[in-house]
Amino acid sequence: MKDSDRTLDAPAHAPHPVLPQYYGRPEERRDFVRQIFDRTADDYDRVERVAALGSGSRYRRLALLRAGLKPGMRVLDVAAGTGLVTREALSIVGDSCDVTGLDPSGAMLRNGLQALPVVLVQGTAERLPFADSQFDFISMGFALRHVADLPAVFREFRRVLRPGGIVCALEITPPENALSRRLLKLYLGSIVPFASRLVARHAETPRLFRYFWDTIEACVPPAQVIEAMQSAHLDRARRHVEARVFSEYTARR
Repeated sequence: MKDSDRTLDAPAHAPHPVLPQYYGRPEERRDFVRQIFDRTADDYDRVERVAALGSGSRYRRLALLRAGLKPGMRVLDVAAGTGLVTREALSIVGDSCDVTGLDPSGAMLRNGLQALPVVLVQGTAERLPFADSQFDFISMGFALRHVADLPAVFREFRRVLRPGGIVCALEITPPENALSRRLLKLYLGSIVPFASRLVARHAETPRLFRYFWDTIEACVPPAQVIEAMQSAHLDRARRHVEARVFSEYTARR
């Protein structure tokens, strides 16, 4: 490898390499992600409804139930965004005092979660601002590919979980079938960004959704996500797949 190529490499434990069309160096990733979400926060739910074809809330609820979320659990929703997973967790546990939503983007928190009776915290997955052994269940909806260090995130998840607590991380994974992969790329990489132009208020919103596909396509394979969970000493790490593209990574402390 040439020295000139090294700055385009991912750090050893990043979920995907640097994407130079968005930012130039690994250390710029976090600021880029926070800023683009800040600037597009009030478009996010509108475009997500288009991208999900109306199935988003139902799928998220079922995924949380499959992972083992039950009434009475204390939940931390990491990278909560505008609360798409948080809402479903709240509907299951039934007590707003037991649900906390965390996100690095203040604009995302203000845009969606302030209307929910949950605890809101601004922060990052790599450094959770909580004491040890605080939660029974940690969810993360379609945001693993936006972090900087997968094992560090899972170590933090384990730290703030109580013994027996559950991690549930949802992601989109391109299918192995070549035709299915091309169709998914056409939809998420072209159709959704184009459709977002029709409903978005901000010029950067189509860029955000193009970034989504580029991170999905470049993300490490599922085996590496499982390995990162195991390296953080999470037990029973596994992946469940729905509709060929929705990966549900679960593990326990």
